[in-house]
Amino acid sequence: MVDTQSLPFILFVQHGWHDTHRRIHRLGISLADPNTEVIAPNLGLIKTWWRIDPLIDQVEQVASATHQHHPNRPWRIVGHSMGGLIWLELLERHPEWWSHVSSVSLVSSPVGGADLGRIFDPFRWGIGIARDLGTDRRQMAENLARHIPMQTIASDYDGGSDGTVPLQCSQFRHAHYTQLQGIRHDNTKDHPDVTTAIQNFWSILPKAPTVPEDPLEDTIIAQMQAIPGITDAHHRNFNRSTIWATLTHGFSLRIWRHPLGIHHVFLADAQQRCRFAGFVGWADTQGLYQRLAMIKQRHCKQ
Repeated sequence: MVDTQSLPFILFVQHGWHDTHRRIHRLGISLADPNTEVIAPNLGLIKTWWRIDPLIDQVEQVASATHQHHPNRPWRIVGHSMGGLIWLELLERHPEWWSHVSSVSLVSSPVGGADLGRIFDPFRWGIGIARDLGTDRRQMAENLARHIPMQTIASDYDGGSDGTVPLQCSQFRHAHYTQLQGIRHDNTKDHPDVTTAIQNFWSILPKAPTVPEDPLEDTIIAQMQAIPGITDAHHRNFNRSTIWATLTHGFSLRIWRHPLGIHHVFLADAQQRCRFAGFVGWADTQGLYQRLAMIKQRHCKQ
């Protein structure tokens, strides 16, 4: 890790889908001290509607040039929504950059795959940016978080999401999770509470990876997240679901079928609180129940 006490930071701030750099640059300025250089690449609003790879390439060029000009300066990275996904992909490409990264803060980023992306492109045909936004990058993020201090920030605006990204979709293991209240997705890119949350995270670095509160729950959720085609869902339909299987220690698997034939699965704890919510597209329905049967067998109540 770079000596962050002796050199000024470079702060990369990256906007997301259907956006430009203006508001995320405002967030960067609110975070920067006089010695920090803020870099906010503008990807162009229209270009963000098509494919993520050219956007990644564009940010990669900026980051590579910056590294060449300032090879020893430490980096801080903040990405809003798709901007966070772009940086996950970039850091996966460039492990040689990891030692320069002091921290990464992902703000309202659909790390687990945006449910809206899966809805608009259920068969992953590549309809605009939907396929890229619907891609599950949680394993990628968890691997990076083992090497780089990472924070994920989400806002509960409507009892389960920021109005666009479900809370659960932003969460992944080994990262510091910060949940805000009452801020819509579009406003998390420059809200003062986001500034404070990032500054608080910086103040506790370095830190140890987050340890799961309940290892059994974490294990079951990891198995559910590994179901082919699973996408994080809002918790709003949990109360409509029915018990499909009772597991050990009071956990249960619950099922709800959307009128369009889309199957949702939930994990409930012993207090009947929703701990995980997901759905699969039509093509993955059979595989869903095959995997649930395996989870039931592994954790069946004795």
